[in-house]
Amino acid sequence: MNLKSFALVSSIAVMAALASPAYAQDDGQSTAAGQEDSDSRPNEIIVTAEFREANLQDTPIAITAVNSEMLEARGQTDISQVAAQAPNVSLRPQPQNGGSGLIAFIRGVGQVDFNYALDPGVGVYVDDVYIPTLSSSLLELIDLDRVEILRGPQGTLAGKNSIGGAIKLFSQKPKGDNSGSLRVEYGSYNMIQVRGMADFAISEDLAMRISGVSRSKDGYVAMLDYGTTHPNSNVPGNNARGRGNGDYSTMGGESLVAARAALRYQHDALEINISGDYTRQHDEAIPTVLIAAGAPSPAGVPSDIGFDPTVPNPSTSLTNTFTPIPWLVGKNGNAVRLSCAFVPAGPYSCDTGGDLLGWDPRFVSYSSFMDAMQPNPQAPYKPYFALPITQFTGWGIHGNLTYDINDDMQLVYIGSYRTYESKWGQDQDATPIPVAQLDNQLNHKAWSSEVRFNFGTSDGLLEGTVGGFYLHQNGRYTARVDLNYVNPTIDFIHGPDTTPSTTKALFGTVTLHPIEAMSITGGVRYTKDKKVYTYYRSNPDTTIPNGFNCFVANGVFSEPNCILSGLFGIPGKFKGDRWDWRIVGDFRWSDNFLTYASVSTGFKGGGVNPRPFVADQALPFRPETLTTYEVGFKSDFLDRRVRLNGAAFLNKYNDIILGKLICPESSLPSPCLRPENIGSADVKGFELETQIYPVDGLSLDGSIAVLDFKYTSPSTGGLLDGTVIPAGGITPYTPELTYSFGVQYDYEMDAGTVSARFDGSYQDSVYVNSENTNWGKVPSRFLGNARLTYATAESDWKFSVEVQNVFDKYYFMSKSDATANSLGVVTGVPGLPRTWSVSVEKKF
Repeated sequence: MNLKSFALVSSIAVMAALASPAYAQDDGQSTAAGQEDSDSRPNEIIVTAEFREANLQDTPIAITAVNSEMLEARGQTDISQVAAQAPNVSLRPQPQNGGSGLIAFIRGVGQVDFNYALDPGVGVYVDDVYIPTLSSSLLELIDLDRVEILRGPQGTLAGKNSIGGAIKLFSQKPKGDNSGSLRVEYGSYNMIQVRGMADFAISEDLAMRISGVSRSKDGYVAMLDYGTTHPNSNVPGNNARGRGNGDYSTMGGESLVAARAALRYQHDALEINISGDYTRQHDEAIPTVLIAAGAPSPAGVPSDIGFDPTVPNPSTSLTNTFTPIPWLVGKNGNAVRLSCAFVPAGPYSCDTGGDLLGWDPRFVSYSSFMDAMQPNPQAPYKPYFALPITQFTGWGIHGNLTYDINDDMQLVYIGSYRTYESKWGQDQDATPIPVAQLDNQLNHKAWSSEVRFNFGTSDGLLEGTVGGFYLHQNGRYTARVDLNYVNPTIDFIHGPDTTPSTTKALFGTVTLHPIEAMSITGGVRYTKDKKVYTYYRSNPDTTIPNGFNCFVANGVFSEPNCILSGLFGIPGKFKGDRWDWRIVGDFRWSDNFLTYASVSTGFKGGGVNPRPFVADQALPFRPETLTTYEVGFKSDFLDRRVRLNGAAFLNKYNDIILGKLICPESSLPSPCLRPENIGSADVKGFELETQIYPVDGLSLDGSIAVLDFKYTSPSTGGLLDGTVIPAGGITPYTPELTYSFGVQYDYEMDAGTVSARFDGSYQDSVYVNSENTNWGKVPSRFLGNARLTYATAESDWKFSVEVQNVFDKYYFMSKSDATANSLGVVTGVPGLPRTWSVSVEKKF
């Protein structure tokens, strides 16, 4: 970004603003700010980032805090949307190959891969319970009190895998006030959503709160049968699925039910909170469209050099060199070749002569999720039909016990049990040609316990926390993997790979207040990790590839899936331990201005490659580590009409774990997708957040972040080393510039209040792969959302009209560069076009 652009954006940000009109908290619950101030200027928001309740403006950490009222005002219903208002935070849903899950990056640190072998780089917490996998982190926001987004390594405060930062969701606690609400919403794509809550007292000491949401919505990307919609083509119709119509399905449709029940017991010094939650998601396949298709780049050659989207892919005319059978036989008996004819829209499309049945070609896919290839000696397990679904079923029980021993000592216990099953299908090429189809299933269970002892001195000189943490999780990953592009073809059962692991930690943090205006904090955490990943690879008929038969007794590649021999019941193990530390000093220069400086560390766990296609790819990788140097300030001025918080940081980022697409160490030709420690980087950046109340009724909020990522050990070994990181490379899903702003005006009348709000957010372009290929680049985008609300004078009725993506921007949430290894395709997940909804809410 040039200096002129930076100056312009900085000026906009300083005149706009952050998270939300702040809210005070009473007994853990937020109450509307401005109850004491008629001009509705911000009061205080209380956070618990350092284990105890503290004013946001007194907490020496870069934090964005968003409360339930602002989530509703912005129309945000999952945590991937919250990131639009947080600087240097990038949260996106997983693409089709990741299922129901989250891609989370903060300050250039995160994780893309859903597999249990790889740990997240951003910690997600619900009521202080750690959610250990990406595949259960795309959480529906149900009845929340607030969201805290902590940027920078939280190695001592949050522990392992919060190396980039932590996202903490805090639910509303039961109040026993006999309150409730019901909200009904209808919108684009026949979206129907119902949200409700009831809070009531069971006894003087016991209260209960029940909340839930149900949502259904039609898909927004059409799955068209190419053979039916293009009757003059050589492509046969999709009759194998028993379909006769051209638009036989859609992608992106939703069917969600989620509920939560919570109990709260309070008596004297004891408080016990117990909650249970359940989520069932039965969605269509994640929307995926074909952007480009053609001749792939040769092995070891970057797609920017070798991929040609104007030439048909010659690989798709034969299964492999051993068995000359077409992947897809056309109506005339000849092979159907992958080409730009299957790209419905865009500069790389040559799709002609088809009837798209009224659909916008930008939202059309010719995916079939089907491999109807004729069986052959190398691939006898045909035909095969993947399921165009995205399903998730999970539940959990959380417990939190707090006992105030006296005014200066407190004991806290946090325990949980969580389990889920996630299933999803994938058509990797998004065409009727069976290049690559997969069915995936994840099963996971996790038990966690944490004990904290908070202490302090009566004169306020010293306060701190010591405690311990234990997590045991057991995950299984099973998949049918049908890869016709591999030479020779492989079609096998991956798993069930088992991944039991344990994490144990001891931690402590102490804050000294030598004078009233100064605090010095130090903290340490010791963590022990153990993980065992056991590989199982078999044929779809449950037989196991036999290396002796394949390569000795019966000839080279004489049986199916020969390259997978030697990968059944083979464990890969990882063990390690780690010390993390943090030291921070802050000084309050006045009631309205605080500065701080800190040094902190964090790490993300190591492991072993979960996807070896041959035995010598089953290689380990080390943990990645981070040390951050940060300075910041927090301020309120102009009679608290303006709040401005900022931070600048330097990350020393080592042993970065990223995916590798080339495995030169393999003894056999095979695909490759394995994690490796690719090097180190220096990451610099700064962040500003502000909120402004220029006149009564008008509020502005905004943020800006700039990030400079530079590898200090770039790959220089050439094309075949498998880590071709370009000069000036950057980690995936890491924008160099982000900014957001919101404007809200509340007009009060005798009959009620009319509120109008607009939110805008910008993210620079990002790459989806470590190689930073142009085909894997997601362009920059600016999105705007608008909302108009009328609330009655008693605030018991509320009516809203909302428009998302006001400017009808066509953009991609993610892309997939699969231009090498005979695939020759680029696909993407388009975001929703402009949508609208109307809602009515009744509070009682």
